[in-house]
Amino acid sequence: MRRGIILLLSLLVASMVLFVLLRLLPGDPANALLSVGADPAQIEAARAQVGSNLPLWQQFLQFLSSLLRFDFGNSFVSDAPVTREVLNRLTVTLPLTFMAFVLAIIIAVPLGVISAVKSDRWYAAVITAVSQLGIAIPAFWMGILLVMVFAIQIRLFPSGGFPLRGWGAPLEALHTLFLPVLTIALVMAASLMRYVRASTLEVVGSDYLRTARALGDSFASAFWRHGIRNASIPVISILGIELGTAFLGAVVIEQVFSLPGLGSMLLMGIEQRDYPNVQGVLFISTLLVLVVGFIADVSQRLIDPRLRHSAGARS
Repeated sequence: MRRGIILLLSLLVASMVLFVLLRLLPGDPANALLSVGADPAQIEAARAQVGSNLPLWQQFLQFLSSLLRFDFGNSFVSDAPVTREVLNRLTVTLPLTFMAFVLAIIIAVPLGVISAVKSDRWYAAVITAVSQLGIAIPAFWMGILLVMVFAIQIRLFPSGGFPLRGWGAPLEALHTLFLPVLTIALVMAASLMRYVRASTLEVVGSDYLRTARALGDSFASAFWRHGIRNASIPVISILGIELGTAFLGAVVIEQVFSLPGLGSMLLMGIEQRDYPNVQGVLFISTLLVLVVGFIADVSQRLIDPRLRHSAGARS
């Protein structure tokens, strides 16, 4: 309950920040509805239509009321409902993010554990070096490199775009998303691998693991029974941060691969001063990041009873 209340308060603060930032943008939102040479009557009518003629406190109450109903109004440019457009764009952004997240875990967890358990071997040093290199490479540059190799040189995958039928053609959609997913996954795995390695090293050197080994357990059995749960506790919080970062990073990768996700919608909205589109994308993005952090926090407390007991003691 406490974490749920914190989530709601965080969302309220984020909504206030979003409202203020949109109002700090130069120009009146009504200008997006006006043509060059509009007369004062047309300007006033446009301001009444978008609500910019009201006092700020009334605008904020209307803003909050719309957010509670998930009603972001209609686009100034296309007059289409923003909520419907955001949901359509999420069918690209969410699969891209979650597939990259799962692939990053599949890559990072075993390699991180190997580099910690076999830290005295040469391949552990190679894994660590490759991880550091992956952290240093920007995601958009990784995407460009993959396009050059797999789309231009080998011509195995398309360099961008998304099927017109969307997920109505699932194999074509997956084929198109392979390079964007791989781009995000490689960058995310490089960062995640470092945390998995550090957490595993701490467990490998712990007293309880040595005690289990002294009582006759093999290393694999002792690590699986006593170490894996403790090693996963700090990694879970990092996973929440990485998933939120991957979702926001997908905005950049969508531009590299010309994907019709939230990223292109946000940039187009900023360019065209289409404020309903901008506020819809930013609010949904903020909501998803906060929910991911909430789930990671709760999962960490479910796995580690010490966190629950400490919370109970404070209350």
